[in-house]
Parts: sequence; structure tokens; C-alpha cells
Amino acid sequence: MSTMVSDRVKNMAESATLAMAAKARELKEKGINVISLSLGEPDFKTPKHIQEGAKAAIDEGKYFAYPPVNGYLDLRQAISAKFKNENNLDYSPDQIVVSNGAKQSIANVFLALLNEGDEVVVFSPFWVSYSSLIELAGGVPVYVKGDIESDFKVTPEQLAQAITPKTKAIIYSSPCNPTGSVFTLEELTAIAEVVKKRKDIIVIADEIYEHINYTGAHASIGAIEGMIDRTATINGMAKGFAMTGWRVGYIGAPLWLAKACNKIQGQITSANCSIAQRAALTALTTDLAPTVEMSKEYLRRRDLVKGLLDQVPGFKTNLPTGAFYFFPDVTALFGTTDGSVTINNADDLSLYLLDKAQVSVVTGDAFGDPNCIRLSYAASEEDLREAITRIKTAVSKLS
Repeated sequence: MSTMVSDRVKNMAESATLAMAAKARELKEKGINVISLSLGEPDFKTPKHIQEGAKAAIDEGKYFAYPPVNGYLDLRQAISAKFKNENNLDYSPDQIVVSNGAKQSIANVFLALLNEGDEVVVFSPFWVSYSSLIELAGGVPVYVKGDIESDFKVTPEQLAQAITPKTKAIIYSSPCNPTGSVFTLEELTAIAEVVKKRKDIIVIADEIYEHINYTGAHASIGAIEGMIDRTATINGMAKGFAMTGWRVGYIGAPLWLAKACNKIQGQITSANCSIAQRAALTALTTDLAPTVEMSKEYLRRRDLVKGLLDQVPGFKTNLPTGAFYFFPDVTALFGTTDGSVTINNADDLSLYLLDKAQVSVVTGDAFGDPNCIRLSYAASEEDLREAITRIKTAVSKLS
């Protein structure tokens, strides 16, 4: 019966981050002490006051029915206010759709926008699910690549060369998963000038790591003059509020696109969980102090990990300015061996580190750069020190 699986599923790549996390779990279940640096999972608990907001909603007893597909009005009003006050983005509540995580928000946008063969310019390195979601919607990803020398940032000139008559959308993340790079307002303004030359291109700005930003200023491309009606802004509660399991993401978009996303979501999942929405409302309308403290701790860990990685032979790193990842170039290790295992590429190195160091990372190939690996520093200082010590020891055996 397995031959009945659809071509779209057969052709879809498995999420590399989830696959590596699954391998790490299998080893842990066998009693092996694996340190996982593969998932983008905050190691903090959801702040207590947000938990209490969810408990209060349960105790009220009136949030047990189906919510509106696009989310409760008061939550969408709070998101609208957040966009206005924090990002200078003017999205009304009816331009907002609350979804089951930012991943669904992105999927909704692609399904709403793309016809068969439409192209989406993807700034690379990119989050692993972008390409699969584009292809699932019938689109064609077109990759424009930054490298470690450019801080992994794509230039306006590269973007202009990638745009064709088939281009329907552009997607990028800032702060970026997997590189930690952050686009400045000046850089986004230059990119916006390229986009404005075409009236039929939508920019999808993935800002899920907005609050984990060490530059002192987050820039939204939709806030640039002439871009609000051309931009779908993606955000959510997972990263900045340590709410990964609550599955609350949202978009602000032109009204026609928000309505289309609402229509799609109504047929696939309907609304996001009612109690999770009440927790999100609490998070967005109360003190951001826990979020600020988490970001400060990530910054401290970034500096710690940078110093440790600089001591690992063959690792070349830049200094990330946001999110909680390093994306070292490891090409210096290609062709090396420990006598039994030869490292031909980043896939081999990732598996070697899992086997020899009991540390899980993710191959950069999954993110569009086969020269790199991604590791998350959303882990305790103790685990980070131990993991990188193990990595250094394992890599030192390669020659």
C-alpha cells in the first residue's frame, strides 16, 4: 500500500532538524548521553505570568468552544497594536490571521499566493521548511546565496538578478535561522527599492526571532514607505516568549491575502487552540521583562560559544547578531579522516559528531549551504561547554 503515497509526499524532504533530533532521541533512549544542539528550542520555560494567563482562561470556563478561524478579536487587536507600537507596521485586526505556529502561517501564505510554476526568491541560507512549503504549494524556489564573508546576507544586486517574470514572492528571515544575521534598515531599504520596480511581488518577512536581536534595533521591511501593501509579516510566540509547544504564530498582511489565508486555514485546521490564544494575549499585553532577560542570556551564551568555537580546528565562524545559532563553515575538514571515517561533506561531519562526540548538530546542506553546519546555543552553559569540548576532541582526531 505504500506505493499509494502521493508524489508530493515522495518528493518532499524530511525536516533535517527534526530528523537529527529524532536520531538524538533514539540514542538517548539507549542510555547514550547525547547533547542536542540541533533544534531551535529555547531551553527556558514559558514565563510564569503567561502560564497563569492560560490557567485563568481555563478557570473562566468560556474558552472551550471553537474560536474564530483567524483568532479571537482581542488577540488580533493586541497583535495589531504590537505591530504598530513595536514595528511601525499598520495592520488592522482584520489583516491578521493567528495560526498553529509560524510554520503554518508561512504555509498559508504560499498556498494563498502560488500557482503551479510560480517562483519564490529565497534568501539563502534559509530555514529548512521554506523550500518544501514552496514546492508543496506548486511553486519553484530560486535561491540567492550569501556567504560567511558577507555575513550570509544577500545583496540588492543579487536579488535583482534573480527576479524573473515568474517571480511571485520573496522570503527571508531576520534575525536569520540558521545564520543569526540581522538585516539593518538601510539594507532592507535597498532591497525594497528592487522590489518596488515590480508591482506583482509580495515580500514574506519572517520575524519570528525579532526579540532575540543584539543590534539594538529590529527593522521590518513592511515599515518602509510603499511596502506595507507588498509585505506579509510573519511572527509568533515560540522563540521570544519560550512558547514553542503552545503553537501560536500569526501574520499581518494585505487584506486580500489575509482573507485568502483565513479561507485556507478554515479548511485545514480551523483556529488555533483557544487556551494557547489566551496565553498569547497575556504575553503580548503584559511586561516584556522576561523576554528581555532571555535575550540577554542568549547574548552571554553567544559570546561564550564564539570563544569556544574559535578553538575548534577547521571551524570558521562569523559573529551572529541575533537568534541563537552558529553556522560555522567547516570546509577545512572536508577530505579528512580519523582512520575509519572520512569526512566528505557537512552531512558526514554531522553524523561523525553524533557518533564520536555524542553531540547532535544539523548539516548546512538542509539550509542551503553545504559548506556549513548549524548548532543551537539555546542550551545550558554546562551543556554548551561540554558539547563543544567533545566536538573539539572529535575533530582533533581528523587529519
